[in-house]
Amino acid sequence: MKEELAWKKFLRNLLIMVGSRNRPQLRRPTWIIVLISIVCFFLITAYIYPPQTSKPSACYFFSSQGCGATHVEVPKVVSRELTDRELESRVVINEILNVDPAKTKIPKVAFLFLTPGSLPFEKLWHMFFKGHEGKFSVYVHASREKPVHVSPYFVGREIHSEPVGWGKFSMVEAERRLLANALLDPDNQHFVLLSDSCIPVRKFEFMYNYLLLTNVSFIDCYVDAGPHGNGRYIERMLPEVEKKDFRKGSQWFSMKRQHAIIVMADSLYFTKFKHHCRPNMEGGKNCYSDEHYLPTFFSMRDPGGIANWSVTYVDWSERKWHPRSYKAQDITHQLIKKIASIDQSPHYTSDVKKSVVITPCILNNLKRPCYLFARKFFPETQDKLIKIFSNSTLF
Repeated sequence: MKEELAWKKFLRNLLIMVGSRNRPQLRRPTWIIVLISIVCFFLITAYIYPPQTSKPSACYFFSSQGCGATHVEVPKVVSRELTDRELESRVVINEILNVDPAKTKIPKVAFLFLTPGSLPFEKLWHMFFKGHEGKFSVYVHASREKPVHVSPYFVGREIHSEPVGWGKFSMVEAERRLLANALLDPDNQHFVLLSDSCIPVRKFEFMYNYLLLTNVSFIDCYVDAGPHGNGRYIERMLPEVEKKDFRKGSQWFSMKRQHAIIVMADSLYFTKFKHHCRPNMEGGKNCYSDEHYLPTFFSMRDPGGIANWSVTYVDWSERKWHPRSYKAQDITHQLIKKIASIDQSPHYTSDVKKSVVITPCILNNLKRPCYLFARKFFPETQDKLIKIFSNSTLF
């Protein structure tokens, strides 16, 4: 209001001044006075009522920040009062996300193997790793028996492990245990969770650049409104996790270091899922946290930081309890080439329509191949895979 009065006073004085100068020459045209009045009017209007725009790149002459100023997004209005633990969680997560990651001379990819015992594809992984020493780390969580190794890359790489039950929360605890051990090495900048039935479908160099030159984590995440998705949700997760926020996805993630640290820092959502997403819940519901915890957590806390697909291929098209498994007779060069060239990720929902949600694999505005690894392969396939791996230029 003060600015408006000041401009009006300035305009009045200007008109008086112009009028006084023109008194001796009353015959002079009055268009100059009219023009000045119009210009001043528009200047006052522009100052009092600046243009409204939602574009971050908008530039406004009278802006207090000036042209080229960084757009500050207005925080979303929270529909409810946050609990103390939610506030604490958000503060920690936001601080981690806003801190630039520590630089390292040679960043490494940490391979986290979640296995009951020996790894049947160690020879294949040995071929994959060979010649790239210093660019990768290996960690093995063997939940039942001590592995027998055939590759020096795996010798002495076991971490302290605990028993893991299929579908139980111990699966998520094992994942965090692997992450915690891998985070001790500051050079580890990306973390890939793999099972004993996983194989690579690309060359090491392709995989390395794919993960480290992209500033996202590859965490599978989608909405399944059916009984095997949102049907597993129970209201005891309130108020922190609402049903609309509940997500599903593959447990086989690949995540950047900042996200791995966030997983370590999280206790709120971790505890919620530990107590309220497990087999034999109320009403006979079976909730599997390894399929829901990380997709829900990152969808809520950093949705723009994940790619919404996993870089590990799994074929769920048969819609059974377990994905398709590959035997020796299934292994061909064409199969591996087909998997490696897929550029969209299908998600099979459990609703009555049996819908398929397709996620295009887009990185840096370009459509890219989705998968670097694949599962589930029987141990008998290793010899054929090694032969293909040795002769193929695909990798």
